[in-house]
Amino acid sequence: MKIEKRLLPGIVLVGLMMLAVPAFAQNCALCYTQAASAGARMIQALRSGILILIIPPTFMSVGMIFIVHRKRNQFKRSQEADESGQDW
Repeated sequence: MKIEKRLLPGIVLVGLMMLAVPAFAQNCALCYTQAASAGARMIQALRSGILILIIPPTFMSVGMIFIVHRKRNQFKRSQEADESGQDW
């Protein structure tokens, strides 16, 4: 049962990665027309800007989830120790 709980997020992640990337795009008309009429240098700047706006919040979110998960486990361990009467 525990193995199935661990495999499910991995399976979902692989499934999401297999979806087509354009399915996630919002297709902003202004962005599309600007990119279509721009040169190669502007397109590269647009791609770099998108990465700059996406990567830091993603890392911050993952870091926050990691910290919250560790604190939750730390709280559970201390609560279990209190219930059993042991001191850590």
